[in-house]
Amino acid sequence: MGKVNKGIVEHLQRRGVNAVGLSGLDGRLLEGQRKNAVRMVEEGRVRVLRDDYSGKIERVNVGLLGLLLRAGYLPVLSPPALSTEGEAINVDADRAAAAVAAAWGAETLILLSNVPGLLERFPDEESVIRSIGREQLDAAIDLAQGRMKKKVLAAKEALGAGVSRVILGDARRAEPIRAALSGAGTVIT
Repeated sequence: MGKVNKGIVEHLQRRGVNAVGLSGLDGRLLEGQRKNAVRMVEEGRVRVLRDDYSGKIERVNVGLLGLLLRAGYLPVLSPPALSTEGEAINVDADRAAAAVAAAWGAETLILLSNVPGLLERFPDEESVIRSIGREQLDAAIDLAQGRMKKKVLAAKEALGAGVSRVILGDARRAEPIRAALSGAGTVIT
């Protein structure tokens, strides 16, 4: 994550944006509880993995984010997060983005992927579902394939925490954020 974070910072700096790359460890930006165990499916069997360093974000240091923004810096955040015991924990980046958006009071969260949105018939990219209501999210999680499941779960968490709209957009497009805000992708409200 550090290499991707610094690559994004580099691109933003080239475009005149004074970005600063941080992980959730820095200034306790992302903090949460370390999980005692993680359920996983391996070769069709459910296993429980103990002593895993993964967790879920419970607190976002919005004071530090505000301080950086007011000083003219654009924070670029990435996992890991910090456990309440001071250990680095792995957290899902999309769910981290949902937590930050909710804590910041954002109206819209954009999650980018390598597909044009949630696909009704994966991998058929022509089958993009253009909009989903909150009441359809559980069915959307079941429909989603691969990493898209985490994105839809992150959308559900963001909406549940006060974000008004989540857009699942295509990172491969030119100007992907502008395209997502213009309606390309899957809009979840």
